[in-house]
Amino acid sequence: MTTAMTTATPGAAAPTAADFAALEQRVRVLTDRADITGLIDGYLLSLDAVPGGGGRFDEAWARRHFTPDVRITSPVGEHEGIDGLAESEQATLGKFERTQHVGANYMIDLDGDRAAVRWNAVMAHVHLASTQRARGEEPGGHFDVGGTFTGEAVRTPDGWRLRSLDVRAVWTTGKGPLTPTPKAEATLRDLAGGQ
Repeated sequence: MTTAMTTATPGAAAPTAADFAALEQRVRVLTDRADITGLIDGYLLSLDAVPGGGGRFDEAWARRHFTPDVRITSPVGEHEGIDGLAESEQATLGKFERTQHVGANYMIDLDGDRAAVRWNAVMAHVHLASTQRARGEEPGGHFDVGGTFTGEAVRTPDGWRLRSLDVRAVWTTGKGPLTPTPKAEATLRDLAGGQ
């Protein structure tokens, strides 16, 4: 059995209480960043797992990711408050057979118990077989979106949660859902140059 020994560098001063406090603060920042990144990744993964697995979005899903007073703006509409959020998400993603949301380039600007967040995402949406049949097309067609997410995360007694989220589409390929919301129609028209 070996024992590790720590030896001080000759002439080096022993760490002070201020050194330990600074180290503790750095560890807290790193922990907060990891927790917020985990929140974002968990949210994106949940968007793909629930409908594709035959499940439904529910209140537990909403509370795992959002504060009760959440405000969400997206290319398909707006939602305020956690009540009805699961049903809204179900209606949006239920228009697709399956999806895949990939996030990257997380920017997290911490300010105590709040953080401004931003990330990029590529989102693939495979159309329902019924959508493809209605269009006279083969199964497997998809609608892809590249976009940005910006918002605010806050520390709660249950951990970090998203308080606001603004989702912007930057580009799309493929046809949108068979029955888009009026806001989604306007978004697609704007991205196509108003055509």
